[in-house]
Amino acid sequence: MPTPAPRTAKAEATRATIVAAAMRLFREGGYDATTMRAVADEAGMSLGSAYYYFASKEHLVQGFYDQLSAEHQEAVAEVLASETGFVERCSGVLLRWIDLAAPYHEFAATFFKNAADPRSPLSPFSPESQAARETSVGIQREVLAGSDLRLPAALREEMPELLWLLQMGVVLFWVYDSSEDQQRTRALVRGVVPLVDRLARLTRLPVVRGIAGDVAALVRSLRD
Repeated sequence: MPTPAPRTAKAEATRATIVAAAMRLFREGGYDATTMRAVADEAGMSLGSAYYYFASKEHLVQGFYDQLSAEHQEAVAEVLASETGFVERCSGVLLRWIDLAAPYHEFAATFFKNAADPRSPLSPFSPESQAARETSVGIQREVLAGSDLRLPAALREEMPELLWLLQMGVVLFWVYDSSEDQQRTRALVRGVVPLVDRLARLTRLPVVRGIAGDVAALVRSLRD
């Protein structure tokens, strides 16, 4: 396997060029029909150079995930700067992701077919996905930190990861949503986030606080 390219500004620009070329080919001819050689030709470089930056087509898609996560972080800045309500912040973050991912919906199911394999670098839980995963969890941490939602300390520590898992559920629903502009997924977000808000606020009640602690402990045990 080629040694990973250094993460210099020039290297990142080249990586972005290759990813953009791949996305164009995926849209035009489909994921399965697109080869690394075709991607290299589209990007205007040799096959060896393409492999220098991406060890396989799957790793190239992972590069797209990294890029999409970075774009998502930029896209939600306005929502996080202007809203303090948890529902508005969390819904806004999820809806912005749907907007950003919309151009790629047509072949998203192909990506998910590979991502569902726990051995694939495209799995959201894989080591290769760590950068994108940490960016997404970081966004959810910002959602919580600037919101009006107050939680028991133990649950508050684990809540960003739980919100990320909620996002993964929304993404799965979105992959198979054939409605126009994925309106069913948007309706899901607008419906489920207020429910999460209401349930989360209940954890401050003494009768529920112990259950919240159990949930936090379970999340920690599964992570470890």
